[in-house]
Amino acid sequence: MTLLHGRARTWAGFAGAAVLLFALAPLALTDFRLGLLAKYLCTAMVAVGICLAWGRGGLLTLGQGLFFGLGGYAMAMHLKIADAGPGNLPDFMQLYGTATELPWWWRPFADPVFALAATVLLPMAVAALLGSFIFRRRVKGAYFAILSQALAAAFAIWLIGQQATTGGTNGLTDIQGFFGYDLDDPVNQRTVYFIIAAALLLLIALARQLIHSRYGELLVAVRDSEERVRFLGYDPAKVKLVAYVVAAGMAGLAGALFVPAVGIISPAMIGIVPSIEFVIGAAVGGRASLVGAVLGAIGVAWARTALSEEFPAAWTYFQGLLFIVALAFLPGGLASLGGVLQRRRARQRKAAVVAVGEAA
Repeated sequence: MTLLHGRARTWAGFAGAAVLLFALAPLALTDFRLGLLAKYLCTAMVAVGICLAWGRGGLLTLGQGLFFGLGGYAMAMHLKIADAGPGNLPDFMQLYGTATELPWWWRPFADPVFALAATVLLPMAVAALLGSFIFRRRVKGAYFAILSQALAAAFAIWLIGQQATTGGTNGLTDIQGFFGYDLDDPVNQRTVYFIIAAALLLLIALARQLIHSRYGELLVAVRDSEERVRFLGYDPAKVKLVAYVVAAGMAGLAGALFVPAVGIISPAMIGIVPSIEFVIGAAVGGRASLVGAVLGAIGVAWARTALSEEFPAAWTYFQGLLFIVALAFLPGGLASLGGVLQRRRARQRKAAVVAVGEAA
């Protein structure tokens, strides 16, 4: 009965989310606000991967901007080639570069199938390579967090230095089409939103399946006692590698869908600051809760848009303070607030019973 009740709650939650995203939001929001929500949902997709890697596996991934950027640039490169037309160079190459044909590493992205596959598989391949090196040398904790952040920073710096082939600081901008559809058309913009909403629900379902599987239990065991898991015959490096690679694939898909939703991808969107913002959203909402991480990511992204317009200089400090407060006073995020209050009430009732017994 408990299992059936849990499944019923899960299906009810997905149904409610689907109604909210596919029916209520398009009816209640203007095209502009719906476009902003699409952007926030991309951030939430990254948070799903962070929930798996950090919330369940204890891997503080401060460099998800690297994988978000790889997916975003893979998608943007294909769309820029398509916008330019057969035999033509993307506009920024004509402006900044001296080449008369596409660079060799751009050419495969002219194929839509290759580009779509690369948005997910390229970040996963990079994560597999980096993770194999990092985890087999038992790098963890703060060292892992700093190293992952440094990789995101290095990627952003490299992009800035390749102005003729990556657009440099400006990035890849003014993206007009999405696989033959004009992104200036509000109908097509809504279609992109629906694709992003569907992708988010699918990623949540995938992450939930992993979390509640035997692998999810093993991941928690590695987080809590890595040496004991090794003693039982499992390789903790492989267990952590799977979570890291899956989270990278989710971030890559989020970056790919972010491009048609916003029409741009640049180094400023994938460096250290965006990577930290991804983690802050998951931490504030609740890194161990899929729903909490998703809602936290959406809430923090919305707050950044709303408050940074009013307090552009102070928003970054407020964001950092929010992260510190969440980790120091509510490590489980807002998703754990109900449990914290419930335990506090239980302690108060117990103290009251004890006081009554002593008085008697």
